[in-house]
Amino acid sequence: MVEAFAYTALPAKVVFGFGTLGRVPDEVRALGCKRSLVLSTPEQQETAQMLAGRLGELSVGTFAQVAMHTPVEVTARALGAVRDLGADCTVALGGGSTTGLGKAIALRTDLPQIVVPTTYAGSEATPILGETQDGEKITQRNMKVLPEVIIYDVELTLSLPRGLSATSGMNAIAHAVEALYARDANPIISNLAEEGINVLARALPLIMRNPQHKGARSDALFGAWACGTCLGAVGMALHHKLCHTLGGSFNLPHSQTHTIVLPHATAYNRDAAPAAMARVARALAATDAAQGLFDLAKMLGAATALKDIGMPESGLDRAAELAASSPYWNPSPIEQSRIRALLDNAFHGRRPEKP
Repeated sequence: MVEAFAYTALPAKVVFGFGTLGRVPDEVRALGCKRSLVLSTPEQQETAQMLAGRLGELSVGTFAQVAMHTPVEVTARALGAVRDLGADCTVALGGGSTTGLGKAIALRTDLPQIVVPTTYAGSEATPILGETQDGEKITQRNMKVLPEVIIYDVELTLSLPRGLSATSGMNAIAHAVEALYARDANPIISNLAEEGINVLARALPLIMRNPQHKGARSDALFGAWACGTCLGAVGMALHHKLCHTLGGSFNLPHSQTHTIVLPHATAYNRDAAPAAMARVARALAATDAAQGLFDLAKMLGAATALKDIGMPESGLDRAAELAASSPYWNPSPIEQSRIRALLDNAFHGRRPEKP
């Protein structure tokens, strides 16, 4: 029997396929806009300039100063560019950091957004924004930051390096894992979450063997959308709280942090959410969810220890304190000592113990 639930579908248009980058001008016009500003990281500036050129008179130029974790000072500079250039919408070309800047601009200006993802971050499908100020990352859920249009062009992911493909994909899986044990979980999102995990778990090993595998790339990008949609529809818990703490306070790389923490946060919640864990394990074709996630990351060649991505051991106590300092819902009670033990396991890259 299906239990009672509430579900609100998010209002966003999705365009998915090969060569869909060419649809951007039409989508700018459909929004009633004429002066788009293309956002990117410095590394993707050349591609952003190409897109701005393709937009022609529909673009006022590019802003290629995107930084990880959406620092408020970078947002301030971008807002200055929006104002000076008279932009009436943004086109975010890139991963989660670029999407984050577009959201931060929308929060403050209400400008419509088009997002063209080039990784598997999934944040383009959510009304969630995380911003960093004074060494702390603050996350909020606000419908003002939900992009109006997402354009998925599989061809843009063919050049995504193996390492980033792996950690970006694991980051997407994290969204779906937490959706399965969320307080406001519902059967629609739970089914989509299990499908997203399964699709990515099958596609990522193929991509590691052949980054040009178009079928696997297409599946992985669909899986990223599915997992991001799950994150956008239900609440977050311990895993995302920990990753935001580590990223904002210790400036750790976003997708690698999610990859490393995920198996340990899953193990933390294992006994409190058995039905969710069974679905994760089934999606991974594993006997245990936490161990299956660790083994997948290992198989993909991703880092599995926080010490290997710049986390200082001296910061573990502070990270545990921060993660336990403000109340939030989680299937298993938030206890600072247990979180400290979780972080120690993640720091050293230990495989989660058997249940």
